[in-house]
Amino acid sequence: MLIPATRYRDCDAALAFITDVLGLEEHAVYRTEDGEIQHAQVKLGSGFMMFGPGSAASEFDRYMADPQEIGGRETTTIYAVVGSHEELKERYSRVTEASANILMPLAEQPYGGSNFTVADPEGHIWSFGNYDPREVAD
Repeated sequence: MLIPATRYRDCDAALAFITDVLGLEEHAVYRTEDGEIQHAQVKLGSGFMMFGPGSAASEFDRYMADPQEIGGRETTTIYAVVGSHEELKERYSRVTEASANILMPLAEQPYGGSNFTVADPEGHIWSFGNYDPREVAD
């Protein structure tokens, strides 16, 4: 199992966007005594994604890059498999109605399925599609 992880400057805003706009489910959120998110886990089906705040004191963070630090680009993205084409269209409508930053509109792909790509408010890139690479024959 692979579980992507990243950092956010505003974890509460990120959690709200990821759950309210992107439609992922909050799985676990660990907060400091002051109520700030220390670690969060969200899920879609059986897939997970984790995030937490960046910290100059963290040894791990020196290997991470914030999209704003590198010209709004990413070094990796998240691809989320959404079941049916109808579910995908509903999710796309939800994201569009929230005025999210659509990078690539919903479109059919030459390798199968359809997808769309959106940047969250901190510039992390998410793609949603109904192409499921687990179903490709060997």
